[in-house]
Amino acid sequence: MFGKKIVTGLLFWWFPACFAASGVDAPKQAVKTVSSGDMLHWSVGLLIVLGIFFLCVWGMRKLSGLAVNSTEKMRVVGGLSLGMREKVILLQVGKKQLILGVTPGRIDALHVLEGDDCLNSEPSPSMAMDSGFAQKLMQVMKGRSDD
Repeated sequence: MFGKKIVTGLLFWWFPACFAASGVDAPKQAVKTVSSGDMLHWSVGLLIVLGIFFLCVWGMRKLSGLAVNSTEKMRVVGGLSLGMREKVILLQVGKKQLILGVTPGRIDALHVLEGDDCLNSEPSPSMAMDSGFAQKLMQVMKGRSDD
C-alpha cells in the first residue's frame, strides 16, 4: 500500500518537474507565419473533401431510387380523421387500393379494393377531397355489412 503511494508521487510530482527543468535551457523557436501557399493548399484539400462528400450524397440518392418502378409507386388518395389520433386512409398501390386504419401504435388493413371495386383514384378539382372520400367509404362499408 505504501509502495503505491511512492510510485504515484513519483509519477505526478517528479516526472513533470524533470521535463520542466530540461525545457528552461532550450531556445525558443521562431513563430511560423501562414503563407498564401499554405492557404491554397488547405483550400484545395477542403474542396477535394467536399467534392467527395457531395459525390457520395449524389450516389446514395441515385442508388436509392433504382428499385422503384412506376407501377409500384404508392400514393395517398384520401383520408378521414376519426378522432384526435385515429385516421382512415385510402392508399393506392399500383392497381390496388388499400383502406388503412391508422392509430399512433398500429396500422391495420381494413379492406383491399381491386379491379372494379376501386374507388375513383383521380380526384376532381371541383370535389372536396375529404367529403368525396367519406361518401365513398360509407358506400363501401354499407356494401360490406350487407354481405
